[in-house]
Amino acid sequence: MRAIPRLCATTLVAVALAWPAQVAHAVTLIRDAGMEHALSKLARPVLNAAGLAPGQVRVLVIRDSSLNAFVLDNRHIFIHSGMLLRMKDAAMLQSVIAHEAAHIANGHILRRGVNAGMASTVTGLGIALAAVAAASGAAGSAAAGLGMGMAGSAERVFMSHTRAEESAADTSGLRYMARAGVPPEGFTRVMDLFRGQEVLSQGRQDPYARTHPLTRDRQRAIKAQIAALEGQTATPDDSAEYWFARATGKLSAYLRAPGWTLPRVEGSRTRDIALMRKAVAYHQMPDTVRAIAAADELAAMRPQDPFVHELRGQILLESRRMAPAVRAYERAVELAPENAMVMAGLGRALLAADRPDEAREILERARRRDFRNPRMLRDLATAYARLNQTGMASLVTAERYALVGRFKDAELNASRAEGLLPRGSSAWLRAQDVISAAEAELDKRR
Repeated sequence: MRAIPRLCATTLVAVALAWPAQVAHAVTLIRDAGMEHALSKLARPVLNAAGLAPGQVRVLVIRDSSLNAFVLDNRHIFIHSGMLLRMKDAAMLQSVIAHEAAHIANGHILRRGVNAGMASTVTGLGIALAAVAAASGAAGSAAAGLGMGMAGSAERVFMSHTRAEESAADTSGLRYMARAGVPPEGFTRVMDLFRGQEVLSQGRQDPYARTHPLTRDRQRAIKAQIAALEGQTATPDDSAEYWFARATGKLSAYLRAPGWTLPRVEGSRTRDIALMRKAVAYHQMPDTVRAIAAADELAAMRPQDPFVHELRGQILLESRRMAPAVRAYERAVELAPENAMVMAGLGRALLAADRPDEAREILERARRRDFRNPRMLRDLATAYARLNQTGMASLVTAERYALVGRFKDAELNASRAEGLLPRGSSAWLRAQDVISAAEAELDKRR
């Protein structure tokens, strides 16, 4: 995404990984409620076929132009934006999800012994999403997650898969696709993207080729397995191509210049996707009048779609139209009352409208559902500060710093909170957790 002040509904979350070798490394998650909803629609039938609970496994996008997808725990599948934008149809993307889901279902991550427990030094702390993202039994009252990383060969061992694991994931993934009604041929089209990668030097290979060995024998086995599945694929989901076009169309509009997007919007799969891309592109120019007009037309076309109202609310908010932005977000929350990111957007709008007490209430609801959102935590801290609740503002700030790997700042703010909050209260205990975790992480770096 270009370095511009308006990022529409997308929240870019830079999550630092604390590398033991004293080298800082960060990745950027592209967090957008509408895009993640579309990806969840595509993942749901595949995850069901794999015996995994769709509500427990999330597909998240990392901003990186290279081709890669991977799992680090049993609750998240990470896909690079470059990989997502190279997919030509829903079956290709679902084949990537199926393959990574197979690594989870087959226990490949658990057998490595590198899991959330290694990163958490305090009971109840979650792990930053860009690292090992599963919360270790964390409830809504838990402190923010700790970032952790792996250096050098340790990272490569954890991220890469053996040929035996790849073969097992291929077999399982293709079986899941057939059960889910996804044409297995989508997998071969993904493999074609990496043809010839193994003859390149490692530095020139896409990450996926380095971490997922692509051998001729493996490719032949995949084709044989697809042939054996002929006639066994369940009825395809007609909506898959819509959700694929919606996810990739929105992502493309965010990451590419308006001059690239606007001439192509009329080629979108449906009118609503065209309007969505147009609204994003105009907002990034910025052309406020046209952006709002496109968002209004989109909302009229899909009045029951919470993520349409969320996008409209974000455009209005960033165009400093506070009152209509609040109304748009309120409608989005009404339609998606359990979505933490939509709640966070409403909280941000209420804060901008100088309604800090209402903002605090909805942001706390969002935090209880998903405490690993740095932007939401920053807004929550601001709401507490405006309400003169300095101890809570310091606590939430500490949790945000812990989440992004700034442990010295986390310790400083948590210590301040500890002195201001009632001793023994749940908030005071959260501050204690952050202090202990930050101290442990800083000790490892010394």
